[in-house]
Amino acid sequence: MERAAGPAPSPDAPPSQDTPPAPGGRAATGVKPAWWHRAVLPHLRHALSSHAGQQAAILLGFLAAGVALTWPRATYLTGSLPESRDSAAYVWGFWWVAHQVTHLGNPWFTPHMAAPVGVDLGFHTLMPLPGLLLTPVTLVFGPSASYNLLVTLIPGLLCYACYRVARLWLSTTTGAVAAGAFFGLSAMLTQQDWYHVNIAAGALFLPLALEASVRLRRAPGPRQGVTLGLVMGAAVLTDQESAVLAAIVTALALVPWLVWHPGWPKVRAATVAVATGSVLAIPQIIAMVQEIGVGGLAIPASTLAVSYKQYGIGLPGMFTPTPRVADFGLGVLASPFLHSRDNEGMPMFGTLLTVLAVAGIVALWRRRSTRLLAAMWLGCAVLALGASLWVGRVQYLPLASVWNGVRVSDLMPYTWFVRIPGLSSFREADRLAILGLLPAALLAGAAVDWLARRKQLRYKLPLIAAVAVLALLELGYSGTPKVGKMPTSYAGVDRLISADRSSSAVVDIPFGLRGGIPVWGVPYFPQALVMATEDNHPRGIAYTARVPNNTVNALRRHPFYSDLIFLQHQTVPTCPWNLTGCVYNPHQPSAAIARGYLDLTAGEIAAARQDAARMHIGWAVVWKRNPSDQAFVLNYLHDTGFRFAYLYDIGHDNVLVYRHVQG
Repeated sequence: MERAAGPAPSPDAPPSQDTPPAPGGRAATGVKPAWWHRAVLPHLRHALSSHAGQQAAILLGFLAAGVALTWPRATYLTGSLPESRDSAAYVWGFWWVAHQVTHLGNPWFTPHMAAPVGVDLGFHTLMPLPGLLLTPVTLVFGPSASYNLLVTLIPGLLCYACYRVARLWLSTTTGAVAAGAFFGLSAMLTQQDWYHVNIAAGALFLPLALEASVRLRRAPGPRQGVTLGLVMGAAVLTDQESAVLAAIVTALALVPWLVWHPGWPKVRAATVAVATGSVLAIPQIIAMVQEIGVGGLAIPASTLAVSYKQYGIGLPGMFTPTPRVADFGLGVLASPFLHSRDNEGMPMFGTLLTVLAVAGIVALWRRRSTRLLAAMWLGCAVLALGASLWVGRVQYLPLASVWNGVRVSDLMPYTWFVRIPGLSSFREADRLAILGLLPAALLAGAAVDWLARRKQLRYKLPLIAAVAVLALLELGYSGTPKVGKMPTSYAGVDRLISADRSSSAVVDIPFGLRGGIPVWGVPYFPQALVMATEDNHPRGIAYTARVPNNTVNALRRHPFYSDLIFLQHQTVPTCPWNLTGCVYNPHQPSAAIARGYLDLTAGEIAAARQDAARMHIGWAVVWKRNPSDQAFVLNYLHDTGFRFAYLYDIGHDNVLVYRHVQG
C-alpha cells in the first residue's frame, strides 16, 4: 500500500526520522564527510579491533613509555654517546660485525684490537645477533646510530616481552600491562640499558624463554620445541651471561614437568628445543670453545674470588626506593644501603614493586604457580646478596671460611653457586637480581590484576591510578652526571690517519688492554675505539669482557708495548726548571733525561724502535689531557721513531698525533 503524498519538507527543517542513513551510518545532511573520515577511520577502527592491531598499539605504547622514562637517552640519536669505554666497545662491536658481514669474515676474532696479535671475542659482549640485524642501519648511518637505536628500543621491547608472558597467567590486560611496565621500565634494567646494553638486551630473553616454556608445557609439540630453541639460541648470540639466566628459567619451568609425568611427546618437544637452540648457537659455542682451548680464559681462581665479594647487594637496599625518586625531590628516600663497593648497575627491586609483589602472593597464594614464582623471587634475591652479607655498610661473614685466599661465608648460597661447573665466571652476584625481577614483576602484575577484577570494589580505579602514579616515582632512569657525553665522530683528530690507506696500526696513549678480568696496562680514553670505527686502522688497545691471557702474554713479548706499559706507570720527578725533561716540548723532547730517570738502555730503546717498525705501527695518538704528565712516554715515542704531526683541541683537551718515521 502506497503512502499518501504530503507537503514537501522545508529546506531549513531538521531531517525526518524516516530519512535513510547515509553510507557508514551517518544521516544524509547534504554535507560530504571529510575524506579521511571516509577512507581512514573505518580501517583504523578495524585495525584496532583486531588482535594484531591491539598488540601493535600496546607495543607502541610501551616503546613511547620507554623513551619517556629514560629521557634524555633518546636525544643521543642526534649524535652523542655516553663517555665510557663500555659504550665505545658497543659501537666498535656494531662496526666490526657489519664489517665482517660485508666481507664474509669471522666476527669472533679480530686483528683490529690488540694489534698485531689480535684478540678472541668468544666471551666478549659482541652481541652478534643484534649486530647482524642492525647491519643495514650501521652501513647507512654508522655504528653509533645502531647502538643508540638499540638502547632506545630495548625498554619498550622488555615491557612487551614480559606483558606477553603475563597474559598467559593473568586474566586482565591491565594486570599484564602493569607486569610489563614493572619489568621493562624498572630502574634496574633501564640503568643497565644506559650503560650495559648487552645486559638489558639479554634480559629480553628471560620472559621470552618463560613464555616459550609455558606454551610448550601446555601443548608439547615440534612447533613449540622449535620456538623455545630459537629463543635460547638467540639468547646465546646476544649475551652469554643472560643465556645462562634464560637456561635457569627454562629448567625451572620444564624439568619438574618432564620428571613428574614423563612421556614421549614431552621428551620429543624438549629434544627438538635443544637441537634447534644448539644449531643456532653453534658458531658462538665454537668460538668460546676455541678461546678456552688456547688458554684465553685461564683466569686465576684468586682473581675470580676477589670479584665474588664486590658485586653482592646489601640489605635493606635491595627493597628500598630506587634513586630515581631523587629526580622528584625525594632524595631523602633514596638511600639504597649498598655496601662500600659500587655495584655494577642498580640492582634494586624498589619499594612499590616489593609491596605489590607481596600483595600478589597473598591474593593468589592458592595458585601453585604463584608459590613457584615467589620461591624463584626469594631464591634469586638471596643469591644476589653475594658471598657475604652486607647490612647497611657493615659486612657479616656467617660460617666464614677462606676460599682461594678470600674470606667468604659458607652460609650464603652464592658461595656455592659459583662452584657449580661452568658458573665460576658468573662473578657479578647482583646480575641474579635481574632474574628475580621477572617473577617479582609478574607477582606485582597479579596484584594489579586482582584489583582490576574486583567489580564490586568501590575505589578500584583510584587505587589503580595511585599505583600508576607511585610507579612513576621509581621506574626509569635518566643517567648520571658522573658519565658525560662524547661525540660520535673525531674527524679533526683523525684527518691524516683516515687519509692513510695503509693497514698500519695505531697506538693510543694511555695504552692498555681493559674490560673484565684480567687487565693489562692503564685505562685508555673511550674516544679511541669510537675513532677506530671511522679510519679502519687496527688498534693496539683492546676492550673485551674477558681479556684473554694468551693475548696479554703475546703483547708482553713485544718490547715496544712492554716498555710503554712500564713507562706509563712512572711519574716525572721534581727537578730544576732548566732541565727540559721536566717540561714537554713536542718538537724538542729530551729522551736522554727520561732514560736517565728510568734506567732504559740505548739497546732497549733500539729494540723497541725496531719492534714498532716490525708491527707496522704508523701512528700514535696521545689523548692525555695534560701532556706534561706523560713526559717519559712522549720522549719514548720520539726515540722509537715517532714524530709530532699535529695537535687538535677537543674542548679543553689537547690531542697530540704522531706519525712513525721508518729508518
